[in-house]
Amino acid sequence: MAASTYASELVHTLVERGYLYQATDIEGLDKRAAKERLSGYIGFDLTARSLHVGSLVQIMLLRRLQQAGHKPIVLMGGATTKVGDPTGRDTSRPMLTPEIIAENKEGILKPFGALLDMKEAMVVNNDEWLAEYGYLDFLRDYGTHFTINRMLSFDSVKLRLEREQPMTFLEFNYMLLQAVDYLELNRRFGTALQMGGADQWGNIINGVELCRRVDAKEVFGFTTPLITSASGAKMGKTADGAVWLNADMKSPYEYWQFWRNTEDADVGRFLKLFTDIRLDEIARLEALQGAEINDAKIALANAATAMLHGDAAASEAEATAKAAFEQGVATSNLPTFELDCSGGSWPYGRSALNIALASQLVPSGGEAKRKIKEGALYINDRKVSAPGDIFPYADNDASTGAYKVQLGKRISLVRPINITS
Repeated sequence: MAASTYASELVHTLVERGYLYQATDIEGLDKRAAKERLSGYIGFDLTARSLHVGSLVQIMLLRRLQQAGHKPIVLMGGATTKVGDPTGRDTSRPMLTPEIIAENKEGILKPFGALLDMKEAMVVNNDEWLAEYGYLDFLRDYGTHFTINRMLSFDSVKLRLEREQPMTFLEFNYMLLQAVDYLELNRRFGTALQMGGADQWGNIINGVELCRRVDAKEVFGFTTPLITSASGAKMGKTADGAVWLNADMKSPYEYWQFWRNTEDADVGRFLKLFTDIRLDEIARLEALQGAEINDAKIALANAATAMLHGDAAASEAEATAKAAFEQGVATSNLPTFELDCSGGSWPYGRSALNIALASQLVPSGGEAKRKIKEGALYINDRKVSAPGDIFPYADNDASTGAYKVQLGKRISLVRPINITS
């Protein structure tokens, strides 16, 4: 159905901007959202110190929910992290200690303060209730509502078994725990909407059905499509690793560059999903052709970076990129890495391969050699012709003392340390 057919601002916006993939009852959700203030949630397991861009669409769902006048709930998976979501995995997640889980929780919460009004949002931890259940009580109260037949039909289980990869009984319980999360949130806060990515559809359905069976409550589920680039690359991953949301793990400049490097075919879609730019302006940007499409990419990079890191960081990142690319200036705002030069056989310089690996623009020596062969790697604005090319320290930028390394649109600085002669 067209976005214009929906009465509520929430569903209208979600459909119009391309967030809808599946919903349990989109018309019912629309009617409920049009007449009352809902609380809706998304769960985040605490498996790393930061979320990455692959999770950003979920945070944007909470932002859209809040912008439409409803209450977002950020569910921290303090308990479910101890089990590990098997969805989309062939192996079990590593078991984390309570101390690591607590540390990860603090890091994961950082971007929410920028993207949501946390005075009007709520953060809860499912360890508050799941840790209180006795095992037999849990099985007695909720085990009877799940059949093995149905559980085996969900992709998180079926795909693992089809690949003949083992699934532990611990992981098999994950979908029960997540379903109980929905029941508990509905009982405590009247929560009537769970959102998530397409891979969470089975888990969300279980929660919706459990609320209906146990408490006879009508609640809703909503999922977004799997976000990939036009070339099929997974969102949030690049050649040099994950695009983390926390500034201490991925600098605002690197974050800006990630969006600036968006494929042409993705610009309009990403503007709708990841920025607040008006749709009529997005239509104008999306229609740009040829070299002008770069203006749309810069608009995307500025809007996305400002939303997460602030206007000043976005402006500085754009200025840094302009200086680095258009003026050939190596600037201290670029990502900077150190190269230990102690005890080397080239006391006056280093090889292109050493420098490339230190720059973190390539993940391996083999990839560095491939990029050099393609003529894609530059050091100090000079095209590298061979992995063994030596670049003297004396040729480095006087203000930084560092090598300027460029691969495509990405640039970083490599500062030699512990130089011996």
